[in-house]
Amino acid sequence: MSSKDWKQKEAEMLLLIEEIVNIESGTFVKSGVDLVSAKLGSLYKEIGFQVDVQEQKERGNNLVITHPEAQHPEILIIAHMDTVFPAGTVAERPFSRDEKYAYGPGVFDMKASQITTLYAIKYLQEKGSDSYKNVRIILNSDEEVGSVHSRSLIEEFAKLSKYALIVEPCDEDGTLVTGRRGGGKYYLTVTGVAAHSGAEPEKGRSAIAELAHKIIKLHALTDAEAGVHVNVGVIGGGTSSNTIAPHAFANIDVRMETKAQAEELDRSIREICSRVDVEGTSLELQGGITRPPMIKNERTEELLSIVQEEALKLGEKLHDKKVGSGSDGNITSSVGIATIDALGPKGGKAHSKDEYLVIESLVPRTKLLAHVIERLTNREL
Repeated sequence: MSSKDWKQKEAEMLLLIEEIVNIESGTFVKSGVDLVSAKLGSLYKEIGFQVDVQEQKERGNNLVITHPEAQHPEILIIAHMDTVFPAGTVAERPFSRDEKYAYGPGVFDMKASQITTLYAIKYLQEKGSDSYKNVRIILNSDEEVGSVHSRSLIEEFAKLSKYALIVEPCDEDGTLVTGRRGGGKYYLTVTGVAAHSGAEPEKGRSAIAELAHKIIKLHALTDAEAGVHVNVGVIGGGTSSNTIAPHAFANIDVRMETKAQAEELDRSIREICSRVDVEGTSLELQGGITRPPMIKNERTEELLSIVQEEALKLGEKLHDKKVGSGSDGNITSSVGIATIDALGPKGGKAHSKDEYLVIESLVPRTKLLAHVIERLTNREL
């Protein structure tokens, strides 16, 4: 394919990226995520793929995409359709671009990856390679909140696969990701007893006071040197300043390096939240460890070498790193299959109003993904 042809492909990709960026699809905007799902599903059907819609009540629908002639696909590709942005963000700052960058909610994380994945498959078809039949693609709808509703789906198909290619975006150096910290989400609700803070304070039981005790104890679980962090990131409660708070809540994020740490952290959090410090209040804890740590192993090392070799053939030397954030690569890695992450296009400032995509990385990352698919299909790992 000539450079002129690829320039045309880049223009096509940008138009599709603009279309799906301008669909409001924060994790909790089910209608918007389903619009993205429907659009992507139709694009895969146009190139002859079978699209299985996994309907969800609380979140957007997930898609499982394979070619009808696929026998036992060995390669699992995962991309998420949701973003972190609340409803109304697209209206405030829709897709835009200049000569070098594209902007908009989710343009980098990870709507551009959806389109480079599609075009990698189209490229394989156009060059006459049957390796696209060795691929199963999962497009999930809740990665940004830990893939709670899609985890079982990912685990199911990861166990049937040999390799996982996670098309999360990469940094401006194109660095691949082979390790991630584990993580979890917990939701603590405290119930107290309301009373007038001036007239009858003794009759009240403050949910906020109880929550304050728990915040201190939870944060004390952090061990920075060991890579364990607990963060109570969102709190709320009470009804008015002159009322003893009848209710309060906290959303808790946890990160860790190892499976053993995850197990111990979960036990400690549950123990802390099993008894009250303020008599007369009560506690309810939901959630848990959502992502086990992604730990680099020998199989991943072998897959990394293949990806790096294919990148060199395309003129790029790629390195890998471990990062603190989580992805669906944590899930695939935990079931024992070789996993490489950050195979999507370049950019930065994810989850912010300044999020950007490096336009010139669209074609190279499309080519790299296609070459890796073809290489893996033609060898035994």
